[in-house]
Amino acid sequence: MVMKCASVCLVALALLGSFCDAQWDKPSKPTYPRPVPQREPTKQKPQEPQQSKQTFEKPLTWVYPEDPKPEVPPEVTVELRYPVPAATVAVECRERDAVVEVKKDMFGIGQFINPADLTLGNCAAVGEDNNAQVLIFQAELHQCGSTLTTTDKSLIYTFLLNYNPQPVGAAPVVRTSSAVVIVECFYQRLHNVSSLPLDPLWIPFSAVKVSEEFLYFTLKLMTGDWQYERPIYQYFLGDIINIEATVKQFYHVPLRVYLDSCVATLSPDRSSNPNYAFIDNHGCLVDARLTGSDSKFMARTAENVLRFQLEAFRFKGAESGLLYITCHLKATSAAYAIDSEHRACSYIGGWKEASGADGACGSCESGLPVNSGSSGTGSGSWTGGGTGLANPGRKSRAVSQTQEMVEWEGDVTLGPIPIGEKVVA
Repeated sequence: MVMKCASVCLVALALLGSFCDAQWDKPSKPTYPRPVPQREPTKQKPQEPQQSKQTFEKPLTWVYPEDPKPEVPPEVTVELRYPVPAATVAVECRERDAVVEVKKDMFGIGQFINPADLTLGNCAAVGEDNNAQVLIFQAELHQCGSTLTTTDKSLIYTFLLNYNPQPVGAAPVVRTSSAVVIVECFYQRLHNVSSLPLDPLWIPFSAVKVSEEFLYFTLKLMTGDWQYERPIYQYFLGDIINIEATVKQFYHVPLRVYLDSCVATLSPDRSSNPNYAFIDNHGCLVDARLTGSDSKFMARTAENVLRFQLEAFRFKGAESGLLYITCHLKATSAAYAIDSEHRACSYIGGWKEASGADGACGSCESGLPVNSGSSGTGSGSWTGGGTGLANPGRKSRAVSQTQEMVEWEGDVTLGPIPIGEKVVA
C-alpha cells in the first residue's frame, strides 16, 4: 500500500515540474521548414511547322476565268428583194375560142403549182406540155364563165384564171397565195365588108400586151464572183467590170441571148462623140484585140445569160469620167446553131467563142474597125440599133421570108458608170 502511494507521488511531482518549466522559461521561436524557391516556368519555343510555304521563281499568271460573254453577231448586209409581177400567162384570142397558156412556175419563184388548183373560170386544163412546163386551157368565147362587155369600138370577152392552192399531204401549210388573173380578148365591132380580099391588120389588145411581157433584155453590173448584182457603180482604171446580159423569157421556147454590139459614150446618146465600139461585127469583143486588154466573154452557164468582162477605161482628153454603155441585144431559139451573125467571140491569143463554137469567129479578124476606139475618139464601125427598141424590156420580131429563124432584138443602156483615176504614191 505504502508502495502504491509513493508511485503516485512521484508521478505528481513530475507533472508539476513540467508545468513550472513551461511557466517560467522564455518562449522560443517556432521553427518552420525553409521554403523552396519556385522556378518561373520556362517559355517553350513554338515548334516549326513541318510544311513550308511554297515559293515560285516566276510570279503566278493564272487568274480566275471571266464570265462567258454572248457572241456578237457579225454585221451582214442583206439586200431586200421585193417580189415583182411574173409574166407567166399568155392568151391567143381566136375567132371562136381563146387558148390560154400558163407556166407551171406561175409566180416565177421556181416552184411549180399543182394543176388541179388552177382553173379557167370553171374549166380545168385541157392539156399539158411537160417539156415546156406549161398548162394549156382552151375555151369557147361564151364558155367557162366568161363575160361579154361591149364598147363603141370593141367586144371584150373576159375570163378569170383562178388559182386556189390546197395543202399538200397532212401539213396544213401552203407556200403560195391565192390569185385571180384577168384574161381579156378584144375584138373590133366594125369591119370592112368589101368583097376584096383583106389581110388582117389588127391584133387583139390582150395578145399584144401579153406578148410584150414574154421577154425583155437586161444589163447588170455584177460582183466579182458573179453571184449578186453590184450595188456600187464606181470603178477605177485597171479594174475589171463584170457585166451580165440576160433575156427574161416567158415563153415555152428556150432562148439564147447575144450581144450584137456595144458602144461606150459619155452620154446616154449612143451616137454622141466620142464613142468606142468595144463589141462589134455581130458579137466580136474587139477591145482585147485593139488595146491588149483582158476584156473577154465568159463561158456560158445558161443559154439566156451572157457574161463578159471589160477592163475599165476613160476617154482620152475627156474631163468626165462617166461612161454609158449601150448594147444591142438579140435573142433566138436555143435550137438554132451559132453562126457568124449570132456569136460571142473573144480574142484570147486567137478568137474563141463562149459556147465553144470557135469556127463562128472566123470573120471577126477581117471585120475589125478601121478607126480603132483605143484613142477614145473614133466611132469604129458600130451600126447597131436600126430595128431595136430604145427601152429595155421591149422587143421586136424579125421574121425572114427566106429563113425560118425568128429573133428578138432590143437596145439596153447601162450607166452612168464613174471611172476614177488611180493615184500613184
